[in-house]
Amino acid sequence: MKKTTYSPGVLQYIPFFYVIWSDNLVSASEINVVQKAIGEDTSLNKDDRTLLNSFLNVNRAPTDTEQKQWKHTISNSNVRLVESDTYPLATFSQNMVCHYETQCPFNDHLKHIEVNLGIQPNHYNHLFDVEVAHEITSDFYNAAEIDTLLKGGHATVIDGFRKVLNDPIFKWDVHRTKEEFREVVLKQVQFLADKGYGAMAYPEAYGGTGDMEGYATIFENMMYVDGSLTIKFGVQFGLFGGSIQKLGTQKHHDAYLTNTGQAKLLGCFAMTETGHGSNVRGIKTTATYDQATDSLIIHTPGKNDNKEYIGNALHSKMASVFAQLIVNGKNEGVHAVLVPVRDAEHNLLPGVTIEDNGYKLGLNGVDNGKIWFNQVSVPRENLLNKYGNITKAGTYYSEIKNPNKRFFTMLGTLVGGRICVARAGLGGAKMALAVAIKHALKRRQFNDSIKIQEDLLMDYPSHQLRLTPLVASAYVYQITLDKMMRVYCDESQPDKRKVETQVAGLKSIITWYANDAIQECREACGGKGYLIENRIADLKGDVDIFTTFEGDNNVLLQLAAKGVLSDFKAEFNSAGFTAVLKLLGSRLNDKFNTMNPAYTNKVDKDHLYNPKFHKHAFDYRTRRLTYTLAMRIRDYIKKGMPSYQAFLKVQTHLLALGKAYSIELAYHTYCEFTDTISDTKNKELFQKLGTLYALYEIRKDAKWYLEQGYIGGTKSKAIRQRVERLCTELRPHIGVLVDGFGIPDHCMSAPIAE
Repeated sequence: MKKTTYSPGVLQYIPFFYVIWSDNLVSASEINVVQKAIGEDTSLNKDDRTLLNSFLNVNRAPTDTEQKQWKHTISNSNVRLVESDTYPLATFSQNMVCHYETQCPFNDHLKHIEVNLGIQPNHYNHLFDVEVAHEITSDFYNAAEIDTLLKGGHATVIDGFRKVLNDPIFKWDVHRTKEEFREVVLKQVQFLADKGYGAMAYPEAYGGTGDMEGYATIFENMMYVDGSLTIKFGVQFGLFGGSIQKLGTQKHHDAYLTNTGQAKLLGCFAMTETGHGSNVRGIKTTATYDQATDSLIIHTPGKNDNKEYIGNALHSKMASVFAQLIVNGKNEGVHAVLVPVRDAEHNLLPGVTIEDNGYKLGLNGVDNGKIWFNQVSVPRENLLNKYGNITKAGTYYSEIKNPNKRFFTMLGTLVGGRICVARAGLGGAKMALAVAIKHALKRRQFNDSIKIQEDLLMDYPSHQLRLTPLVASAYVYQITLDKMMRVYCDESQPDKRKVETQVAGLKSIITWYANDAIQECREACGGKGYLIENRIADLKGDVDIFTTFEGDNNVLLQLAAKGVLSDFKAEFNSAGFTAVLKLLGSRLNDKFNTMNPAYTNKVDKDHLYNPKFHKHAFDYRTRRLTYTLAMRIRDYIKKGMPSYQAFLKVQTHLLALGKAYSIELAYHTYCEFTDTISDTKNKELFQKLGTLYALYEIRKDAKWYLEQGYIGGTKSKAIRQRVERLCTELRPHIGVLVDGFGIPDHCMSAPIAE
C-alpha cells in the first residue's frame, strides 16, 4: 500500500477528472453530471467535495502540473484497464484506490458518471500509461506461421516481392484523371520490370527464371497495391509476352521476349472484338497470306469487327493480334500474328486506328482501347507459328491436323492467364476482408444498456456469419489455385485439356466469390467502406470485371460442365456425343439408390464435421447432375433435336454442374493439402477452416439437397447451426487469420484498418 497526497474520497475520482480534462474542454453537461454525483456521494467529506468541485471550475482549469500529478497517480498504481468490464473506468478507479488504500468499496456514483457521460475505453485508454487488456483477439495461433504455410515453396519470391512493394512508387493515392493514373501505373510496371519481375516466367535466356508459379503468387500480392497495376502488368508480361512465349517459336523469342520482359517493348493482346468476345473461334479479323509479297495482310472487315477493350492499347508499340488465317483461299482457323502498331516516336503506323475506351467502372489506370486494321501488311515471319506455320513455299502446315484440336490446344496454352485472374480476384477479396475485419475488431456499436463499453462489431454473431466463411473460402481457394498452377506448369503432362476444364470452373466460382466478398465487406464497414480512402470502393470497381475477362463466367462454367460430361474432352458434336453417353452409362450404372433415412437426418457433430461426409455430399451432387444432364440431352437427341439446340435446352443445368464440379474440386484439393501439414495445431486450424467452407457451401445449396432427399429438414437445420457455431469458435482467431494472408503493413493503407 502506497500513500498519495489525495484522500481516498478524492482519489477515486482522479481517473475521471483526468479523462474529462484530457482535451482541455469541459462542457456544461459534463459538469452537471459530475457535480450531481459528487453532491449525492455520501462517502465524501466537506473538504473532498470542495476540492473536487474546484476541479470543475472552467475559469480555473487544472494546471499542467496538476494533470501530470493525476497521470502519475494513475500510472504508479500499475492497475490494468480491462475493457471488457461492465464499468471499465469505475472498476479501474476502485482497483486504483485498492492499490493505495486498505479499503476500496465500489462506488455506484462513479458508475453514474460513466453511464451518463458515455465514456468508453477506446476513447481514453491511450491516455493511461497502464496495461490495457483489450481481449480482442487470441494469440494462440501465429500469423507468421500461417503465412509460411500459405506461401509454401514460394516464400523467397513472395517475401522479396513484398519488400519491393514498400518503395514509395507504390504508395496508394487517389487519381482523379485516367491520364494521370495511367502514367503512374506505367511507371510502376516499368519499375517492376527493372527488378526482373516482368520476365519472371520466361526462360533464363531471356532474362527470366522460368518461374510461372511464382509469377502467379506475385500477381495476387500486386492487388494489395492496386488493381490497375495488376492488370496492366498481366497484359504486358502475361498476355502479350505470354503469347510470344507460348505460341511463338525461338525466332520470336530471340527477337522480342527479352525486350518485352524489360518493358522496353510494350505490347497488347488483341483477341476480343466488339462483335465477338467469348466466341474466339468466331472472330472476324483476317490475316490473309499474300504470296507475292510473302506477307500477311491484317484487316478489320466490318463495323463491329474491331478489337475491343484491349489493355495497354494506348502505350503499345506492338499487338499480338488473333485473326482468321487465310492461306491460298482456305481459312485455317484462328492464329496469332505480331503486328507493329506505332513507330519509335509513338505515332500510329499506316492502316492502324486506335481509340481510347474512356472511363470505366474501375481499372482506370489501364489504357483500354479499340483497334482497327485496314490492310496492314506484316512479314510472314510474324505469324506465331508453334502450332501452325506457313512455309516458304506459301503452303500451310500444322502437326495437329484436326483444326478443332489445334484451336483448343492453342487456347489451352493461355490457361495460365485465367489462373492469374482468379489469383488477382482472390487478392482483392483478401484485401477487403483484412480491412473489414480489422475495422470490426476496433469499431464498437450498441450494448445491453448495462455495460458502459459498446460491443465490437466482430462480437456480433451476424457479423461473424457474414465474414468468417469468406475468410475460410479464401484459404481454400488459395491452396486450390496453387495446385492448379503447379499442374499447369508440369511439362510431363503436355495435354492441358483436363486442367483447362478445371481452371474454367474455378476461375468462375472464385471471381464471383471475390465480388461477393468485397460487397459484403463494403456493407460490413458501413459508410466508412464507401470512402475511397478505405480501399474497398476501388476493389469493388476493379474486381467486378474479373467475372468477364479471360472468359465470361457463365460461358466458362458451361465449358467446365461439358468437360465433365465428355470425360474432359473439349470438343462436342452430335456424332461424338453418342460416345459420351456410352461412357457415362458405364460409369454411372449404380444409379443413386434412395438415401438411407438414418443418414439423411444424421446430425451429430462427428458426422457433420467429417470430411468423408463433405466429400460424399459434393461427389453425390456432381454425379447426380452429370447423370441427369446426360439423360436429358440423350432424350432430346432421340427426338431428333440437333445437339446444339439440345444444349441450349439444358443450359442452366450445365451451369449448375460446372459450379458443383468446381466446388468439389476446390474442397478435395484443400483436403489433400491439409493432410500434408505436419504441425498438429495448425493442421487442426486449417481443417476447421475446411469444415466451415464445406458446410457453408452445402448450406448455400440446401434447397437442392433437400429436393433430392439427400438431407432432411433436421439435418439442414443442424448444418446451419454448425456453420454459426464454427464462426463463433473461430472468432478469437479471426484477426490472426487475416494477418495470415501476409498483407504487408505498407500496403494496408486504409485508415479504418490501422
